[in-house]
Amino acid sequence: MIKCKKIFNMLSLIIISTLVVGCAKDGKLKSKEEIKIGVTLYKQDDVFISTISSNLEEIVKKNGSNYDFKILLETLDAKGSTLNQGNQVDKFINQDYDVICVNLVDRTAAATIIDKVKYADIPIIFFNREPVEEDMNRWNKVYYVGAQAEQSARLQADIVAEQWNSNKELYDKNKDGIIQYVMLEGEPGHQDSLIRTEYCIKSLNEKGIQLEKLADDSANWQSDQANSKMTQWIKEFGDKIEVVFSNNDGMALGAIHAINSNSDLIRKPIVVGVDGIKEAMESIKNKEMNGTVISDSVAQAEAIFEIAIDVAQGKSLEDISDMEKEKYKKIPHTKVTINNVDKYLK
Repeated sequence: MIKCKKIFNMLSLIIISTLVVGCAKDGKLKSKEEIKIGVTLYKQDDVFISTISSNLEEIVKKNGSNYDFKILLETLDAKGSTLNQGNQVDKFINQDYDVICVNLVDRTAAATIIDKVKYADIPIIFFNREPVEEDMNRWNKVYYVGAQAEQSARLQADIVAEQWNSNKELYDKNKDGIIQYVMLEGEPGHQDSLIRTEYCIKSLNEKGIQLEKLADDSANWQSDQANSKMTQWIKEFGDKIEVVFSNNDGMALGAIHAINSNSDLIRKPIVVGVDGIKEAMESIKNKEMNGTVISDSVAQAEAIFEIAIDVAQGKSLEDISDMEKEKYKKIPHTKVTINNVDKYLK
């Protein structure tokens, strides 16, 4: 009888051990000695994206000692290649990362990436480039961190309206009371580019300001492309250009370079951007650029970090403020002009 009892106890231990190992293998019980966060960027040389990445690294360094587990952060550059990004996501999955953060090269590739991480049961945080709602709803462990694109457009419109209404004698070059403008757009199909383009004009119309579009084109967020586009438009329209709208600061700075390089312009147009990068702040301080709208890269990096740490531990996101639908964290913007640039120029 005693012998049978011993055999039963041994079998019980074997079964329990098997169950525990099985759970660990399935990823349901994860060791908290280390949390691994993998990040893949669409382009490391994009000024704003690299700023978010640098901020995230600083946050990990600063806060790492506050936890009873190590935090490993690895950031990879997809260099604008969907194939590279897919391979990088595969790498993070194969190396059993706890969270994967993706700044998409191509929004249409989101579904494929989500299906991969869902199969591996690894939470995913998209940032800056928002997947469509259908893709965001493919799984309950898909999250997004970004800015409030419509708000940025409306604040950009506020800057233009203030400049236009207070200095109409200077900026209304042909005295017709209508803003003649050109528009430098970001990457085609990018949701922030589409929203910023639409709502800055819509907001000015709502303020009773009439506008006439001279030209618009995509410069893909790139300063050099914007410089080239603006140089072409100056040759074509000259002093007819009264306002230059730019979907980001990089392109606005490219436009300013073209303006400063052209001696044919009698009066410089209003130039506005979005992001609040240091170079744009300096340009505003130098009275070249009229204004920008800060897209808070620090707050976005903090949100990415906070969500990543919580979901890696299987926690709910109830304590994270201003989460929309338990999936979205949208960071508000701040308007910057010559009147307050010193507050933000570091």
